[in-house]
Amino acid sequence: MRDKTILLVEDNQDDEDLTLRAFKTNNISNRIIVVRDGAEALDYLFGEGAYAGRDLSMMPTLILLDLNLPKIDGFEVLKRVRADSRTRRLPIIILTTSHEQEEVFRAYESGCNSYVRKPVDSAQFRDAVRDLGLFWLIHNVPPPESE
Repeated sequence: MRDKTILLVEDNQDDEDLTLRAFKTNNISNRIIVVRDGAEALDYLFGEGAYAGRDLSMMPTLILLDLNLPKIDGFEVLKRVRADSRTRRLPIIILTTSHEQEEVFRAYESGCNSYVRKPVDSAQFRDAVRDLGLFWLIHNVPPPESE
């Protein structure tokens, strides 16, 4: 079951603040769980470490994933999420500053649903978050949860 939560995987405090402000400004009221590295993201998703005992039947509606993360990078998080039957269908949006074409290719090859470059301009970033929210939280029809 998805609980309308957004999992934001972001290690940069400024980008986290900007993202949270953009959601608030755009009246996207979904609960947002913020984790700061790839290891914590995996712990949250699979109920390990600090998240042991978390109800794993409640998965986020959407994962916003940075690529350049400490401990475990975004590509490895993406790989592990896609390899597990409990999480393989979760929508994962890469939200990054990277402009490397190889990273775009690798992200899609690894199973991301979308790749969004973080605009430098805060108004453009706010608009990008609005568009992401409208599409992924309102318009998108997710796949069935059972296999």
